[in-house]
This record gives sequence, C-alpha cells and structure tokens, in this order.
Amino acid sequence: MKIGSLWQAILDTTRTAIGGGALERIPTRVEFVEEVGIRFQVHLVQQLDRKRRARIAQRHTGANPFLPYEEALFVSDVSDTHLCLLNKFNVMDHHLLIVTREFEEQESLLTEADFEAMWTCLREFNSLAFYNSCEIAGASQPHKHLQQVPLPLGGCSEQAPVEAVVAQASFDGSLGTVPPFPFAHSIARTEHLRSATPSDAARATRAAYLDMVRGWGDPERPDPYNLLVTREWMLFVPRSIEKHGPISVNALGFAGSLLARDEGELALIRDRGPLGILEDVGVRRAG
Repeated sequence: MKIGSLWQAILDTTRTAIGGGALERIPTRVEFVEEVGIRFQVHLVQQLDRKRRARIAQRHTGANPFLPYEEALFVSDVSDTHLCLLNKFNVMDHHLLIVTREFEEQESLLTEADFEAMWTCLREFNSLAFYNSCEIAGASQPHKHLQQVPLPLGGCSEQAPVEAVVAQASFDGSLGTVPPFPFAHSIARTEHLRSATPSDAARATRAAYLDMVRGWGDPERPDPYNLLVTREWMLFVPRSIEKHGPISVNALGFAGSLLARDEGELALIRDRGPLGILEDVGVRRAG
C-alpha cells in the first residue's frame, strides 16, 4: 500500500460499491445516553433483517465471505499477509476490515503481522481499530479480521465517547485501569508509538497485548475478549457473554457506541445504563 493512499481508496471504493449495490448501509438514528461524563452513542436501527438473513445463509452453507472476497469491496493490499475490504453491512460510514489473506482462526492470538497491518492502516487516518476475539466477544466471522472505523466515532463531535474518562487512567508500570469503568479491563498508552515504524509499533503493541492476555487467563487458549486501539491508547476487555438480553455488544460498545434494533432495546439501554450493560457482558471488576 502506498503511504497516504488508503483514505482516498476507501472513498473511491465506497462510491463505486454503493453505485453497484455491493455496499448495504444500515440506516440509523443516533440517540445519546450520558453516564459518568461519557456521552454514549446508541445507533437505533430498523433494517437488520438483510444482515441476519445473510449470516444465517452463510452459516448454513459454510461460506467464507473473505475467501474469496467480493471484488467490489476490495480497498487495498496492506502487506503480504493482509488486505483491506469494506464492511458490506455497515452502520458507520467507511468501516474497514483488515483481513488475513489466508484463513486463520478468529480465536487465535493476534500476531505481530496482525499488529503491523493494523498500524499501517492507523497511520493513514485518524481512526479506531478493534478486534472481537470470538462469537462471545461479538465476532460474526471465524476468519481472522481486525476492523477500523474513522474518528470522531459515528461522525459525532467526540473522538470516541470513552475518551471523556480514559484521561483518568492510573498506571502501575505499563498497564493501567480507568476508575469509572465497572468492568475488568487493562489499558496501555500508545502515543509514544506514533513516530515509530509500523513494524516497531507492532512489536511494542503486541508485547503489551500479550501482557494483557496473560493477566486475564491462559495465553495459549485466551478467554473471549475485545481489543480497541487508537493512536493514543489500547484497551483490553475480557468478556463473559455476548448479549445483555437481546442487545449484542462488540468492541465498539466499550468505545461508547451501542446498537439498538428498536425502541424497546433503546429503553432497555436507558434503564440499565450503558455501563451496566457493559459490566454485564464483560467481567465484573474486583473490589
């Protein structure tokens, strides 16, 4: 990938894919629910049926949408091991998938090559990269892929809603915690890597990631988790279940963005509170 070319490639592919019907954006209305100074986004959607039907059909046939991938969704080569595709069913505009060229299990540990591909893309535009480690963590495909969405998240004024409290993080060595979060987690700084090469940033980030994995279980067989990475911080969140009632949560929930399929689910989010929902699907924080 030529340095500085990714964002334009995303714009060009998006325009072409919409025109040809390959990209199916899910219309939403954004509501806000504020808690402990975090202005959570709730994307209220009405048209998830197409996505649900496509997933059911795929599971029934065993098809892998990344092998082969849909040519109209191809954005760019990233490396010898990874390429970029548009997310076919996107709630947020310019939602990117960073996919391994060969099949690798989504549940396997992230490799240095995964982090190098991630950093190559993070350098191209202000964005949030994230990883859902398995179905319990919100992954819908077993083929390994990271994801990336532009910041500010959802086109709103905040970078990511949780930025409002991430600044309160306290550290013991290289890893820390964010006091307002009621769920178990680890956070690390990444701003010092902004001037590093993607390969150097990948080595440093993977070392911190492995420390996080070891802190919450067996690194050879990691428990479910979400990982979120920006140019300033990396957040690791162990998971216990996929859903709070009918509400599915993936890594974006821990960035401050939730999905509600109808007014009833929106009311449930308001009643329980976003942090309560994140606590329920995560692991309750000790103490």
